[in-house]
Amino acid sequence: MIISAGAYPSPLGYKGFPKSICTSVNECAFHGIPDFRPLEDGDIINIDVTVFLNGYHADTSKTFLCGNVDDIARQLVKVTEECLLRAIIVCGPGVEIKELGKTVIGHAGRYGYGVDKSYSGHGVGKHFHSAPVIHFYDDQPGCMTVGQTFALEPLLTLGNTDYERWDDNWTVVTADGSLSAQFEHTLLITESGVEILTQQS
Repeated sequence: MIISAGAYPSPLGYKGFPKSICTSVNECAFHGIPDFRPLEDGDIINIDVTVFLNGYHADTSKTFLCGNVDDIARQLVKVTEECLLRAIIVCGPGVEIKELGKTVIGHAGRYGYGVDKSYSGHGVGKHFHSAPVIHFYDDQPGCMTVGQTFALEPLLTLGNTDYERWDDNWTVVTADGSLSAQFEHTLLITESGVEILTQQS
């Protein structure tokens, strides 16, 4: 689908990653490698897609519900998406990057969810990963500037945010086995605020 549209899947071969997208199911937090495991009723799955088109990368992800998902998982997914949308609203020229952390931590904290601070959002454009690096701390230095593009990708967990990495050197799962959810958009800081570059038309 990506190649037929004239683009290239950015993850394929990136530092040895073997697939074109990341699929992270249930307790898998990051960089899940697609395989032949059938999805089961009640699963949640994050699908993370990055493509390279016309000289630029764009990165987006969404967590989907599979069948009859219980209320606990549904709320986690809903609040994670809300965290992303609330953080996007904050964005604009001159805004301190720490405001993103304050926004996400504040909203997730109302529900007792863990907020990942180990992995990060990142600059994206001509390069897959570049500055700024965006952790969800409430004291991260730096300000947003006009023309800046970055991927904003809050990840929330039902438990703590300790992780284990599998032997494939990519798949990262929650150490306590708790569910995780993530949403992501690529953003452009404009003179008047922010534009979501990966929003569906």
